Amino acid sequence: MFLFAVKSSPIEGQHMTDLGAVVAQLKKERDKLDRAIAALNGVGGSRGGGGRRRLSAAARERIAAAQRARWTKVKAKKR
Repeated sequence: MFLFAVKSSPIEGQHMTDLGAVVAQLKKERDKLDRAIAALNGVGGSRGGGGRRRLSAAARERIAAAQRARWTKVKAKKR
């Protein structure tokens, strides 16, 4: 069994001994957290799903040519 220590707010000025009040307080906190999470999910941009970006054929060829040039440079140093 889990026991949670819940602080009473300074406005109430009394300890929360009623289980119903503890549950209500936890639900309010959960709602605040859900709203914060929803807001943060919207901040990351409009791209969804984290899928891979697709490169055009020209971009792939530029990357391949740059890599070939790097390898040529490395191989030339070994000679």
